[in-house]
Amino acid sequence: MSDVKVLTGDTYADAVAGGAVVVDFYADWCGPCKMMAPIFAEAAEEYEGKVAFAKINIDENNGIAQANQVMSIPTLIFFKDGEIKDRVTGAIDKATLKSRVDALL
Repeated sequence: MSDVKVLTGDTYADAVAGGAVVVDFYADWCGPCKMMAPIFAEAAEEYEGKVAFAKINIDENNGIAQANQVMSIPTLIFFKDGEIKDRVTGAIDKATLKSRVDALL
């Protein structure tokens, strides 16, 4: 079973530096973020070994959210070898998430 990594200010840069990574910018109080969490976790299991899935709490890591121009949550940012390749703001369904992850590969 794959785990969605919880990132901090200390682990963020290394986590997105290499390979394909999807980062969920979220907050504990955010309703749409809570709706997105199980979909994100299911995708993490399906893409285990191919794509890393991580999340970062914007309340605890506001500087990182600002640096990535996260204005609303949830925001998913799709990285490939340290570069932002795609982003989506708001809760999305699993099919949409999978199509964006597939485009990353």
